[in-house]
Amino acid sequence: MTQNRGHSGTEGDEDDVPEWVDRVMATVAGEVRRRRKELGWSAQELADRCGELGHPIPRNVIANMESGRRANLPLVDVMVLAAALETYPVCLIFPVGYVEKSQELPFQHLVPTWDALRRFTGEEEKPGYDAGLAPEFELHVSLVRTALAALEEEERARFAARTATSRAEKEEAEHRRAKYADQAVSAKYSLRHLRCDLREEGATPPDLPPELGDIDPPESDTTPEERL
Repeated sequence: MTQNRGHSGTEGDEDDVPEWVDRVMATVAGEVRRRRKELGWSAQELADRCGELGHPIPRNVIANMESGRRANLPLVDVMVLAAALETYPVCLIFPVGYVEKSQELPFQHLVPTWDALRRFTGEEEKPGYDAGLAPEFELHVSLVRTALAALEEEERARFAARTATSRAEKEEAEHRRAKYADQAVSAKYSLRHLRCDLREEGATPPDLPPELGDIDPPESDTTPEERL
């Protein structure tokens, strides 16, 4: 089939949709085959691995997919195949470096696969698109890292102050300890408010490491500002 598009890249006939589906399936199949051979596995070995993961995909199904004879490719199969091949599902759909250009949707022009992957994962934002709570969770990860790093540096500075051999060294160490203590408190404060906001959205915040167990205090009538 040949795709028919207008100059805008938004027009096409009914043949565009099945061709796009075929293109996506062929890309996934090609990357499954490439990755399988890279690992030195047979189709049976890949099938066995899928079975071990709890979602059996028979050897003949894998062979038919790789040869283009399979009529469909369920999302759950892509997820399990990716795990079996020790890669990510998005890397099967948009194999950066192995496929130069990809078609994200029917009726659209081919674009660099790297760009398509970044839009698929939400790394490249699209105007008007809802990213859900992903940005808030990314901020949460960043704040946790900041808080843990500050606590570690605070402890190092505290040790340096205890073992200082001069007044000047002790004062410098105490200055660093206070600075990192402030950074830790600031990050914890931001984390506590972010986690409150997530709960108000009806979401469950990510788990916290033991070192930050004081961020979620017992329920009380006090405000977040009063608890910190």
